[in-house]
Amino acid sequence: MKRRAAATVVVLVAAGLIGSGTGSPAAAAPVDHIANGTFETGTSPWWASGTTLAVRDGRLCVDVPGGTANPWDVSIGHNGIPLVDGAAYTLTFTADATVDTTVNANVQLNAAPYTTVFSTQATTGGQPATHTFTSDLTAADGTFTLQLGGKPDPYTFCLDDVSLTSDGELDPEQIENGDFGDGTAGWYSYGTTSTAVDAGRLCSDVPGGLANPWDGGVGQNDVRLTAGASYTLSFDASTDPPATVRVAVQLGADPYTGYFSRDLAMTAAGDHYEFTFTAPDDTPAGQVAFQVGANATAYRFCLDNVSLRGGEAEPPYVPDTGPRVRVNQVGYLPDGPKRATLVTDATTALPWQLKNSAGAVLRSGTTTPRGTDAASGQNVHTIDFTAYAAQAENLTLTADGETSHPFDVTKTLYDRLRSDSLQFFYIQRSGIAIDGDLVGAAYARPAGHLGVAPNQGDTDVPCQPGVCDYRLDARGGWYDAGDHGKYVVNGGIATAQLLSAYERTKTAPTAGFGAALGDGTLRVPERGNNVPDILDEARWELEWLLRMQVPAGKPLAGMAHHKLHDQNWTGLPLAPQADPQPRELHPPSTAATLNLAAAAAQGARLWAPYDAAFAGRALTAARTAYAAAKAHPAVYASPNDGNGGGAYSDDDVTDEFYWAAAELYLTTGAAAYRTDLEASPHHTGDVFTATGFSWGGTAALGRLDLATVPNGLPKADQTRIRASVTAAADAYLATAAGQAYGLPMPGGPGAYFWGANSNIINNAVVLATAYDLTSQARYRTGAVEAMDYILGRNALNQSYVTGWGENAAENQHSRIFANQLDPALPHPPAGSIAGGANASLDDPFAKQLLDGCEPMFCYVDDINSYATNEVAINWNSALAWIASFLADQSAPATVSCRVVYSNYGTWEGGAGFTGQLDITNTGSAPVNGWTARFAFTGDQRLREAWLAQASQAGAVLTARNEAHNARIQPGATVMFGFNATQSSSYANPAPGLVTVNGSRCSS
Repeated sequence: MKRRAAATVVVLVAAGLIGSGTGSPAAAAPVDHIANGTFETGTSPWWASGTTLAVRDGRLCVDVPGGTANPWDVSIGHNGIPLVDGAAYTLTFTADATVDTTVNANVQLNAAPYTTVFSTQATTGGQPATHTFTSDLTAADGTFTLQLGGKPDPYTFCLDDVSLTSDGELDPEQIENGDFGDGTAGWYSYGTTSTAVDAGRLCSDVPGGLANPWDGGVGQNDVRLTAGASYTLSFDASTDPPATVRVAVQLGADPYTGYFSRDLAMTAAGDHYEFTFTAPDDTPAGQVAFQVGANATAYRFCLDNVSLRGGEAEPPYVPDTGPRVRVNQVGYLPDGPKRATLVTDATTALPWQLKNSAGAVLRSGTTTPRGTDAASGQNVHTIDFTAYAAQAENLTLTADGETSHPFDVTKTLYDRLRSDSLQFFYIQRSGIAIDGDLVGAAYARPAGHLGVAPNQGDTDVPCQPGVCDYRLDARGGWYDAGDHGKYVVNGGIATAQLLSAYERTKTAPTAGFGAALGDGTLRVPERGNNVPDILDEARWELEWLLRMQVPAGKPLAGMAHHKLHDQNWTGLPLAPQADPQPRELHPPSTAATLNLAAAAAQGARLWAPYDAAFAGRALTAARTAYAAAKAHPAVYASPNDGNGGGAYSDDDVTDEFYWAAAELYLTTGAAAYRTDLEASPHHTGDVFTATGFSWGGTAALGRLDLATVPNGLPKADQTRIRASVTAAADAYLATAAGQAYGLPMPGGPGAYFWGANSNIINNAVVLATAYDLTSQARYRTGAVEAMDYILGRNALNQSYVTGWGENAAENQHSRIFANQLDPALPHPPAGSIAGGANASLDDPFAKQLLDGCEPMFCYVDDINSYATNEVAINWNSALAWIASFLADQSAPATVSCRVVYSNYGTWEGGAGFTGQLDITNTGSAPVNGWTARFAFTGDQRLREAWLAQASQAGAVLTARNEAHNARIQPGATVMFGFNATQSSSYANPAPGLVTVNGSRCSS
């Protein structure tokens, strides 16, 4: 029989993402299937119908109205009861009521036909009752219900001490999420026009005319089967109108060996089905498939309570953590910190050795015991080999009988990580074909979401019903994460961090005024246009942000739509160009509008030297957006708007107001924006939290730019702002010193959350900025060492960046990079960072696999774990910023100098100004020949200069000595002057950095 190729199987997702089917472990007798039967943790997971649950005096109580017609009109209950044919159960509970009465207590199926396996009339005298019964059917999701209605008078009913145990060991369950309580997590679909959870059931719309049963289907992969074991497959299913569905259990890969198959004539009324079979083979790659093709007429197929019990339990997951000596698997900078962590039972110091590739000992010493690390639960020691500063490859550390993964010590350690982390964004682009000649054939693909079938496109996108009466051309931008959605609040921070990585080159003495980020440094289609490639890449997203603005003349004009994505969740893997879902604009929000204002204002000042028209358009959009946000300051994204894409709700936008006001002030110098930012509580408040900034807390973005971008704030205010950055950096250093793995993040579960790797890096960004401001080595040390955690010095011995390290993540959650599901597809490109350890275990795959994990262990490199292992643009933007900083760390120049920059005012009605730079040699040796550099902040353009040979590239002005003033004696001063044109749109502050012969000069 022909069977469907594995490469085309699509796995569905819930809440943006996915889970996968690996069975639950076998339960030893007796097993209690009731959670929270004593109600010590509130009412969850109990439910009520016709009344409201409350815990009173430690009991679950409800007020029952009188006069209802049927007992089931008022009910309470507990779902998720596994029922196994032939298994014995014991039910106990205590029921009490304000009147003497009886109620119906049932254990039954939780879906039509609601077959009852046990029923009794329970009294309410407050005495414990015990009942035993044997189930005569198998179902994944039974329910225990108490039917309280049908009484003439109102009363209060209370319940306590509920237990429902099964005697004897239940056969292991091999299906995950068979009741679809976690949405479509773990289930695939193909050949249908839509698949989603509807009223608790998984329903697919199946087109008519599919030639073969296997031309469309719903199912679950990675089902574990054991040769010779007996299995019971049960489920509830219906088709409307009637149709024939083939259910099969088979090998989930070629040659698709069949183990069980039935053709079932189904009806709209539905039925419960149950079959037993014996598996002939051992495989971890079985498949339960509902093949829905070969029907002439289109129909709707619905499925629920899928269970496959039998065989062996999935063995407990134990991560392979490799050698107990944990290092940065990429390596260390010669003049940077070099520390590793040893996991050991020893409580006293141990000897260690640093060896080269030939086994020769280069350094040795003893470890420093650190005790139990709170984040990992491990007893650990620190190995410090900072004193080794020579460049070398393939070094290892040995201690306590263990040898680390190999690593390098080299000055150019992070050069390629800068380009790799930035290259990620081009490959995530929407609306453009990805050129395999630029990034490799494996990543080549046609343009996605341009309206070419089966796409419905982003070129003419309607709003959700009832939201607006217009359509937008919202093509372009970056796909946000593992799905095909595009979100303004994620796009805002990601764009800002790429822009800031470039803007840093104008103010940081180690950044060389941006040569390493210039034109031709990235593999992007725009290379060769005399614009820094990183600005080209940021523009791709910024152009999309501008397209998300509500048009003039429409309600909420000037605001930004919060997001754009598919109407329903799509499957995985799924190439962008193959996405068939309708696309929708979601309502505007104040948060999105301020993200647009901030990113567009920043982009305008950086693009002004390269494309005045685009910069002007961006600045106009930023001003318009900011005014619209002030007019509508409390329009929040709904936390319930999460079908087809994440909600990204945020009901505190004071931080976005501060960030946007800061960027508009820095760009324009306008007094109104300065007034707003000075009035913000964030302007003098602490914006740097212990767990870092992210898309939902953006005040730190404004503070960092106010600290580094030249501006017209009073000197005392600038000093205070910069001091707040160094104070935060000092706090992060203190945190890192208390962490045995050296990261600037607290050690409790609350510090390990969805996407925490980006927050860890953002704390390192603060440390790096403090170094740029002060040149104090301790801040550089902290920023450098934070990356050790990201690149392997952690409890899992796991590098979180694809292609970087001996044991690097490569199965991040993504529809595009889904090699784990389809070997014909690529892994994520080198430089893609995973979200990282997440103690909340917010996806079912991680929850099932890692429940009870210590915070740093709450991660798995599996495509099914979206909450620990997704990619995202705002995580890679943090990585790109810090990678650029790290790549810039080279030996500083040694010229000692002081400069005075003078602006003598405007001329020609403000169309230009005259400036002068005085350079004093504060060293003890003459300067023989000098080159001075500084950068403008807007659209200033050099017209002519005197007493120097001057030129301008982008924003950077370079002045070289004339023959007569090349020599600057100690204590002597030379000067040059210049005229420059400008517009009134941009601020014109004194430069924040002036270098002479590459060395930062004081001012």
